[in-house]
Amino acid sequence: MSKWLREKWFVLIVLWISILALWQIGAELYGPEVIPGPVDTAIAARELLQDGSLVQYIGISFYRVLTGWALGSLIAIPIGILIGKVDHIRNFAEPLLNFIRFIPPIAFITLFLVWFGIGEQSKIALILYATLFIVIMNTLTGVLSVEEDKIRAARSMGSSESQIVIHVIVPATMPYIFTGVRLAMGTSFMAIVGAEMIASNEGVGYLIWNSRLFFRTDWIFVGLISLGLMGFVTDRLLGLFGRKVLGRYGVVSSSPGKR
Repeated sequence: MSKWLREKWFVLIVLWISILALWQIGAELYGPEVIPGPVDTAIAARELLQDGSLVQYIGISFYRVLTGWALGSLIAIPIGILIGKVDHIRNFAEPLLNFIRFIPPIAFITLFLVWFGIGEQSKIALILYATLFIVIMNTLTGVLSVEEDKIRAARSMGSSESQIVIHVIVPATMPYIFTGVRLAMGTSFMAIVGAEMIASNEGVGYLIWNSRLFFRTDWIFVGLISLGLMGFVTDRLLGLFGRKVLGRYGVVSSSPGKR
C-alpha cells in the first residue's frame, strides 16, 4: 500500500471517529429522544431490519428514483440536443425552460396526485420532473459549447445533419450530459422524500415522516442514513460507469484510491 493510500485511510478513520464522537456528545447533551446516539440508531436499524420493513422501504424508494431518473434522462437528452441544435426552437424554448426549472418538484405534488393518482405514477412523474430540466439545461449547454469549426469541418466532408449530431455533437457534449445526469440523481432523491412524506405509505421518506407519530427519532436517523447510503452507492456506480464506458468521450469522474 502506497504512502498516499495509507495517509488517506488514516484521515478517513480519524474523520469518522470524530464524527461518531461528536454525534455521541450531542446525544449525551440533548438526550436520546432528541438526538439518538450511534448505538441507539444501530439498535433501531436492527429492529427495522429484523421485521423486513427497512429493506422493503429502501427497495421501493430505489425503484421509484431509478425509474423516474432513467425516464427523465432518456427524454431530456434528445430534447436538449434538439433545442441546442435548432436556433428557432431554442429562441422559443429557452425562456420557458428558465421559467419552469425554478419551480421546485415538491410544488407539483398536489397536482401530480390529481393528475396521476396516489399510485406509483405520481411519484415517478415527480422524479421525472426533477430530472428533466437539469439534464436538458446541461445538454443544451454542452451543445452550445461545441466548436463551430468542428461542425464546419464535418459539413465540408459531406456529413449530413444527422451524422453531425451523432458523430460530432453527441461525443463533444457527453461530459455535459453525464454531469447533468449525475446532478439529477441527487435531485431525484430529494424529490422522492417529499413525495413519500406526503402521498405514500411505503418508502424511506414515509419511514422518516411516519416516525414522528411515535416520536421515534432513532428511526428518523436510520432513514436519513439509509438515504445517504443509497445516494452514495448510486453515485459511485454512476461514476464507475462514466470512467469505464464514457472515459473516451472525456468524461472525468472522481475515483476512490486514485490521484
